[in-house]
Amino acid sequence: MTHYDKDARGSMQSLYFTIAAVVLYLVSDRLLDGLERRAGRRFENRSVIFFGMLLGLSLATFALIRALLGTP
Repeated sequence: MTHYDKDARGSMQSLYFTIAAVVLYLVSDRLLDGLERRAGRRFENRSVIFFGMLLGLSLATFALIRALLGTP
């Protein structure tokens, strides 16, 4: 594998992570909004709940991306 191939692969991986981050942000926001609508009120610690949801989804999704791309 040449130096160029490694750079291209890293660039694609960065692109995948960026796209996934934006999608996960939107999904977490919609999910939290749905939970609040179901409860009929805004949650007190909304930002903490949002952070936890985003963190959990991000860790799982980024691990999946790394596994699919075969990177350590």
